[in-house]
Amino acid sequence: MRPSIKQVAHLAGVSIATVSRLLNKPGSVSAETAEKIHRSIAELGFRPNFTGRNLRAGNSRTVGVVVPTLSNTVFAQCLQGIELAARALDYSVMFTTTEYLPQDESAAVELLLGHRVDGVILTVADAGANATLDLLERERIPFVLTYNQLTTEPAGAVPPRASVSVDNRAAACDAVKHLIGLGHRRIQMLSGRFNASDRAIQRYYGYLDAMRAAGLAPLPAIEVERHTLTAATEYQQMMADPERRPTALFCSNDLLALSAMRELRALGMRVPQDISVMGFDGIPVGALVEPVLASVVQPSERIGDVALRTLVQAIEFRSPEAALAEVPPAWTPVPLILPHALRDGGSVAVPAGSSSS
Repeated sequence: MRPSIKQVAHLAGVSIATVSRLLNKPGSVSAETAEKIHRSIAELGFRPNFTGRNLRAGNSRTVGVVVPTLSNTVFAQCLQGIELAARALDYSVMFTTTEYLPQDESAAVELLLGHRVDGVILTVADAGANATLDLLERERIPFVLTYNQLTTEPAGAVPPRASVSVDNRAAACDAVKHLIGLGHRRIQMLSGRFNASDRAIQRYYGYLDAMRAAGLAPLPAIEVERHTLTAATEYQQMMADPERRPTALFCSNDLLALSAMRELRALGMRVPQDISVMGFDGIPVGALVEPVLASVVQPSERIGDVALRTLVQAIEFRSPEAALAEVPPAWTPVPLILPHALRDGGSVAVPAGSSSS
């Protein structure tokens, strides 16, 4: 059986109340008494039940995290940022995934709420029209979005929804402008399903912005499932025909770009000699492949850190103690945009038979 606080008190020769005071307010007992209690805790292997204590206090000091997947290291990096910031602020983290299924978002959030989390950090398919977010707002449960970018308030959303992301549209526009600057004129976007990611849609708008600003005709986006590209017959024929194929692919995420590079090699094409490939995310593995994947770099760990700290502000502002305090509002949910960068890499180059403009 797990050792109890009563056993710790008996071994240390103090009362249960004294042990409790030390655990809850370390400075409330003398150094000599604290040393005896800590020795007893170490000898018995006692672990305080902070969950029970926090629930009695009206909070769990636990936050929930919902991400589409952990197979994409973007979300793993974000989760690391959340975890490190939570540890620094004495919070715990519970997480679950939706596997890019919008219908699973509500179930994922309900699971976390069943464990009495104080708030939720989440990435959803569509932040502008989302029943799960509407529910969280009705229940007054603090939440912060990551990667979802809200440039305007969704209809009926009062107050605005808190989010942390890069400017997906501007970042994609910068990436495509880079390709145009190298001399590419036939640039096509390769994307995950738009209905599973509002980020992909915003990146597509950025692609359109860059193409139209350069007076170029946009090509239809190629939507594929998840992060793997199946070289369908139509795709193979397009790539095999020099008159039809693009000279560059702009991919909505790095895993898709890496998958495209593999598929292109299987079709006998060289990257970047025959076709350039640009990604989006800046995942570390992209810098380890040959050629190095050129990409838009998101500060994913920083996104997680800022999201956790933003959520804790919301939680503590809405705590019973804060509600009783006669102070002006100190927290308002707002979208936060973090800077992006371009990682140059060998996967992009001047197209064959052309020179940089």
